[in-house]
Amino acid sequence: MSDWNPSLYMQFKSERTQPSIDLVSKINCPVPNKIIDIGCGPGNSTQVLANRWPDAHIVGLDNSASMIEKAQVDYPTQDWVIANAAEYQSETKYDLVFSNAVIQWIPDHEKLLIVLSDLLSDQGVLAIQMPQFWDMPLGSIIRSVATSDRWHPIMKTVSDIFVMHSYGFYYDHLTTLFQSVEMWQTDFMHILNDHESIMEMMRGTGLRPYHEKLRTDAEKTEFEADILKELVQAYPAQNDGKVILPFKRLFFIAYK
Repeated sequence: MSDWNPSLYMQFKSERTQPSIDLVSKINCPVPNKIIDIGCGPGNSTQVLANRWPDAHIVGLDNSASMIEKAQVDYPTQDWVIANAAEYQSETKYDLVFSNAVIQWIPDHEKLLIVLSDLLSDQGVLAIQMPQFWDMPLGSIIRSVATSDRWHPIMKTVSDIFVMHSYGFYYDHLTTLFQSVEMWQTDFMHILNDHESIMEMMRGTGLRPYHEKLRTDAEKTEFEADILKELVQAYPAQNDGKVILPFKRLFFIAYK
């Protein structure tokens, strides 16, 4: 895919950052000296870590040059690395490996959990949040439209980009690597101005691989119109015209 757009992504900074705040608040460990934020994006999640542990050495890692460039501009005193999380190796062992809304973009989660575990110190902690995209009407609608007769010839493999397993899958694999595991799910109730705001939010993330397959602006407009029509039915407007989007996310914290 083409590189990420930090400005589009950060239009919904509050909605994208709150899961990091919730995850960080639940981590129960001694003060970590070394932390790595896997898939740090423009640095918003990294700052949540820095706010809780201001004396820690924190590294932000992302494979997007534009995201790292934005993080470097906004937070020039911190360390930023451009790298592929699935292949990243480091001589440094971290007390906390943190990842917010990233691993759904990475294949082979059984292998990935081993890679992330190997980055940890002997008493290290792994903390991850990921959206449960296919468990929401929003995700089901996007996939249904993409596999419809109109769009399937263009997008027949796009949905396979997203990798999301059940909580049982993660529990079984984490317990082979860690001493204890905590897990929970949360529906974040995003109150948005209208249905178009849902589309705008998704253009910065979940719609990106679909847009990559569309050749013209007219196709993008038509594809989004097909999705928007279904969203209006699935998420009725409130009395004041706003729309509530429940967004399901899975969290887990694993302790060595």
